[in-house]
Amino acid sequence: MISIWHWHTEPALLGGILLMVWIYLALVGPLRERIAPLAAFPRRETFWFAMAVLGFYIAVGSPLDALGENYLFSAHMVQHMVLMYPVALFTIWAIPQWLVDGLLSRSRIATAVLRILFQPVMAGFCFTFVFTIWHFPALYEAALHNKRIHMLEHLTMFAVSVQMFWPIWSRSKIIPRMHCGMHPIYIFLLMVAQLPLFAVLTFATEVLYPTYELAPRVIDLEPLPDQVLGGLIMKISNMIVSLIAIGRAFYFWYQESNLPTEAEVNLAKARAT
Repeated sequence: MISIWHWHTEPALLGGILLMVWIYLALVGPLRERIAPLAAFPRRETFWFAMAVLGFYIAVGSPLDALGENYLFSAHMVQHMVLMYPVALFTIWAIPQWLVDGLLSRSRIATAVLRILFQPVMAGFCFTFVFTIWHFPALYEAALHNKRIHMLEHLTMFAVSVQMFWPIWSRSKIIPRMHCGMHPIYIFLLMVAQLPLFAVLTFATEVLYPTYELAPRVIDLEPLPDQVLGGLIMKISNMIVSLIAIGRAFYFWYQESNLPTEAEVNLAKARAT
């Protein structure tokens, strides 16, 4: 029986995290003058980067990983939700506008590719497709029993979550977010797209994943209720994030609609003189 209190200290995991920290600090530190000479050190963004790194390690390196990989489907779903929502959002918030636009301005190819990937329809499709296909029993079981596939699962889920959030939280001027008025439609369609997977997980009459059906019971929760709980965690997490994003969109849409037009500003200046 694998300990549920296991913390991962594998060189690949810790080395990968340390490499990303080094790259980020190099970009916002010593290399900042080459990218954006007038930019100040981004303290707020660095805080969000630290939160993203912490959240990532909690998701894939803490006992939550051992619990989700070997015993409870619901714990594995919590792990995915941490990677897909807070960690992905913190990552976007950690990227200063001057950094992303400074790097994009140096590569037309990268800009063209990312414009396609961050286009709302493409971003929404990739997010829904990747998250859904990893829950097919054959792929899900393969990830549970093969570390490399498991790493690929987590990294792709994280990557498409950043891709999905970009059209509504981007700070870039080169690849900007879409108009606030379109956010509710985009978010609503993403919510609808998750309904089939939610229905399968929540209303299935049998356990879909043999690993959890055969696993020792570490808490008083049978495999089928555990699977139902995992589906509910997925949908509730999605609804909370979606409602926050929709509320934010309506707030900024209201703010934008109440800004004076250029003609109104010119008229006010004329009256003042």
